[in-house]
Amino acid sequence: MDVDPTADLPELLELLELEEIDRDLYRATRTFRDPFALYGGQVAAQALRAAGLTVPEGRAPHSLHGYFLRSGDAERPTIFRVDRDRDGRSFSGRRVVAVQDGEVLFNMSCSFHTVEPGPEVQSHPLPEAGDPAALPVVLLPRLFSIESRQAPQPVADTPWPTRFWSRLTVTAPDDPLIHACVLTYLSDISSGLAGLPQAGQQAGPSLDHAVWFHRPARLDDWVLMDLVPQSTSGGRGWYTGSIYDQTGTLLASVAQESLFRGPR
Repeated sequence: MDVDPTADLPELLELLELEEIDRDLYRATRTFRDPFALYGGQVAAQALRAAGLTVPEGRAPHSLHGYFLRSGDAERPTIFRVDRDRDGRSFSGRRVVAVQDGEVLFNMSCSFHTVEPGPEVQSHPLPEAGDPAALPVVLLPRLFSIESRQAPQPVADTPWPTRFWSRLTVTAPDDPLIHACVLTYLSDISSGLAGLPQAGQQAGPSLDHAVWFHRPARLDDWVLMDLVPQSTSGGRGWYTGSIYDQTGTLLASVAQESLFRGPR
């Protein structure tokens, strides 16, 4: 009898469901077979979810900064320990450590804020990206419950796209934390370093990752990822990214450093 290789694959919202083991201690129990190391966007999204479960109601994430320290295994549960650094009048600071087999895979500092009234300013408009409904499908690996369309590329013939539209293919709850976690999950895919001349070098595993959430986002609507290379040196590369909605509103900004060197 033929076995469907996709039968065990989860939906993204399943990956964001965490079991509360004790106060500030959570476990991601949805596992699956994966020939590669645990996707960094998954562990970052789950860490943000764990942190968000400990903050006062009405506070949404406004930034996160994480370090990828070891490879993880998608077939094993991950434990998330949250430290409550501070709850102020409008901000909450949290630190999260993700652990498998007693070893730290990833750590994150993140901050949550009660939204306040203030001026709305945006310096850069939406780049030329076309209508996602009319663009070709692009298959980005390791993403569950997300479809993507390739926008016109700022640099031709890159190994993977640096400008693309994406959205959830499942119904998401009206919960700003869930949508911020989905955005975090998406934010680690591809690499702005793809736009650089490779010359025998290539982007490798992520080292550290940061996201700033400027405005509430709905990830069940199309969002544009626009990734831009900034620098390479010493075997590392750094790029930045912007995430827009279809109206051209800047939703979030991304910065990441990863390995950039020749294959071993």
